[in-house]
Amino acid sequence: MRILILGAGKMGSFFTDILSFQHETAVFDVNPHQLRFVYNTYRFTTPEEIKDFEPELVINAVTVKYTLDAFRQVLPVLPKDCIISDIASVKTGLKKFYEESGFRYVSTHPMFGPTFASLNNLNTENAIIISEGDHLGKIFFKDLYQTMKLNIFEYTFDGHDETVAYSLSIPFVSTFVFAAVMKHQEAPGTTFKKHMAIAKGLLNEDDYLLQEILFNPRTPSQVENIRLELKNLLTIISNKDAEGMKKFLTKIRANIK
Repeated sequence: MRILILGAGKMGSFFTDILSFQHETAVFDVNPHQLRFVYNTYRFTTPEEIKDFEPELVINAVTVKYTLDAFRQVLPVLPKDCIISDIASVKTGLKKFYEESGFRYVSTHPMFGPTFASLNNLNTENAIIISEGDHLGKIFFKDLYQTMKLNIFEYTFDGHDETVAYSLSIPFVSTFVFAAVMKHQEAPGTTFKKHMAIAKGLLNEDDYLLQEILFNPRTPSQVENIRLELKNLLTIISNKDAEGMKKFLTKIRANIK
């Protein structure tokens, strides 16, 4: 299959490495410098090159901020039977765009990133395939993700964003709060160092990606839950309420079993 990957960033390069040995691949990026370390694939910087390549599948791996712009740039030069796809972590606006594009489409979300995941051992990582999409496109990504040993889940577009609001916004906000109140320590404990490593990794991600995940319409209710639990915990601590602390610890231990 001829596969065009939009964006030569971390995930674009990762998918190129995975796919280029079994498929004829090309990477398109308007910044030639991004293509310097992409190997075993065609490297495109103009839409005309894409037109000559005639891709059968497009995987949009650009930064979330530019997902729709990247699609709009290449759609005019794609064959009409090409399947277009994205791996965006936020699906806001994509369903409407796909339905109006006139192209077959599939949308997925590999829920890992090069910052934290061991890309050579992904059997503890997850991927979501959106149920609303082209059947053959979904089969392609299901086979790909099974080869990568990912755990696969299927959601609608709305279900995906609800899941992301829970599974990403809660740890993101918790990490932001940690980073906001922390100060340098000469002899940090083990737990502190682990939190620090998570914070540094998270804050190394693209600002717009972090913003879009937190601006998900379903995120505020999750943040409100954090606020209520912090208020409850602060009351317990301020009152030195041993019984209340015992009940609180029992509850949260049950939550993580």
